[in-house]
Amino acid sequence: MRYKQLAELGQQLRVDAVRATDAAGSGHPTSSMSAADVAAVLLANHLRYDFDRPDHPGNDRLILSKGHASPLLYALYRVTGVIDDEELLTFRRLDSRLEGHPTPRLPWVDVATGSLGQGLPVGVGMALAGKRLDRIPYRVWVLSGDSEMAEGSVWEGVEQAAYENLDNLTLIIDVNRLGQRGPTRHEWDLDAYARRLEAFGWHTIKVDGHDVAAVDAALSEADSTTGQPTAVIARTHKGRGVAAVEDREGMHGKPLPDADAAIDELGGPRFITVEVHPPPAARVQHEARSGDLSLPRFDVGDSVATRTAYGQALAALGSARGDVVALDGEVGDSTRTEFFAKDHPSRYFECYIAEQQLIAAAVGMQARGYVPYASSFAAFLTRAHDFVRMAAVSNAAINIVGSHAGVAIGQDGPSQMGLEDVAMFRSVHGSTVLYPCDANQTARLVATMAELPNVSYLRTTRGDTPVVYGPDEEFPVGGSKVLRSGEQDRVTVVAAGVTVHEALRAAELLDQEGIAVRVVDLYSIKPVDAATLHEAAEATGCLLTVEDHRPEGGLGDAVTEAFTDGRPVPRLVRLGVRNMPGSATPEEQLHVAGIDAESIAAAVRLLVEQAVVR
Repeated sequence: MRYKQLAELGQQLRVDAVRATDAAGSGHPTSSMSAADVAAVLLANHLRYDFDRPDHPGNDRLILSKGHASPLLYALYRVTGVIDDEELLTFRRLDSRLEGHPTPRLPWVDVATGSLGQGLPVGVGMALAGKRLDRIPYRVWVLSGDSEMAEGSVWEGVEQAAYENLDNLTLIIDVNRLGQRGPTRHEWDLDAYARRLEAFGWHTIKVDGHDVAAVDAALSEADSTTGQPTAVIARTHKGRGVAAVEDREGMHGKPLPDADAAIDELGGPRFITVEVHPPPAARVQHEARSGDLSLPRFDVGDSVATRTAYGQALAALGSARGDVVALDGEVGDSTRTEFFAKDHPSRYFECYIAEQQLIAAAVGMQARGYVPYASSFAAFLTRAHDFVRMAAVSNAAINIVGSHAGVAIGQDGPSQMGLEDVAMFRSVHGSTVLYPCDANQTARLVATMAELPNVSYLRTTRGDTPVVYGPDEEFPVGGSKVLRSGEQDRVTVVAAGVTVHEALRAAELLDQEGIAVRVVDLYSIKPVDAATLHEAAEATGCLLTVEDHRPEGGLGDAVTEAFTDGRPVPRLVRLGVRNMPGSATPEEQLHVAGIDAESIAAAVRLLVEQAVVR
């Protein structure tokens, strides 16, 4: 498109941003107006995309990291004809696809944005998929605001992209000087951004973001740069084109005070359309797969760490499925993803100690059709919680595995102990939370996760634990296993993971005293097996939950919530980690926390005595 037409298109995008936000009575028109010229050039002259086939493997990917500028994105969609003017004006209404920040309710939106600092790390995941997995020359374009360049997650992505030589990735920074409450850290100092990015190994281009010819040349240069990612650093004016709001503080996140006057000042509505360049013919070819899944098999009575079973099962799954990928945060020798890395090096991604980038890359890869397993210590995944939360908004099917969970890790102490992870993942919309107690159970659940929607979390244990299930046992999501039961059961002990073995030992001790105890392995913490819990409550009248986790939000709360449907609530007692651990052996840690076999037995005795008194 010629430069005069591009300038007109930029004005159309501004007008539409003003119109949409005025109709909604809310939104971010000024943030949309600053990037309108850049967006016009990108759409008309550089983006290769088939809007009729958003799943076309050759399509470029466009991520609006500054998701609050969604009116700009929707204005672009109107230009292509995939939404009409009537839908544009439904912005932010109930049941409208045009939400305040973009989500995959729209088929052309790969990932939800709006939590600033996430677009680039997710784009890194997509670019990695294009370069190392798909091997298709699509480009990933990320349009970022300048304020979000303060986010640490951005710099995790910057370093990963440079390390991986992602020359198929272009970051466009809309440097409009103003954030939400006032000036940004570097305002219009384009050199400040360039110095930092160049120090990480990026190619940078500084440009006047309202000079469409200069922007066009910059995007062409980015497309032709090889061996390193490119950042186009565009100096722009917030609220460009309307004197009442241009480069003025206090106008962020508000409709324009006089929309009609602003539209007139911008030259009025326009109805320019653009035929976007089509993508090249492309076809994704996953690595050859055997087709038959042969999971590792472990003998009952052996002692195997569930983290080891996870690594072996993941490697086996990778042999059967060419779409499975593994990512790790530089702890693969501990999480045991090293087994996958050895067998499938081309599908293994080292994200180093950058947990936000770890989860973001997984989200980006699943958007390209892959099945990612992202692993780190359970404790360190808390750093990436916002990325997990936004993954749920994106309806992203990602599998996250946290090892070294609970006080059972022993001497390393509390900084390494995942004690809040179950609560964190249970709170995520649509999530699945699994906590296996033995190797065969772990292997089966790893395979099951590959078919689950949304965010799935598997919690693994550092130390060896006895194998209690045979290799052919099945473990459906939402199920549980009753390991001990009888007609004389006085109490039901509900456990998961490492505490299952403590519960079984406690049951043996109590059996010698004539106290019968039912033991339930609640390996599926979300969704929970409410039916089995109801049956146990009816049979024994009392449930005792035991977890190597903080009492808040974990297994105990999951069990409690199973009785919020109006059923009679049994007596519920919860054992969990209430102390601040230090360094000690795993056995000492479990005892001090009050969740070992001796502590469980003592709690059951007290419950039985109290029942007798009553």
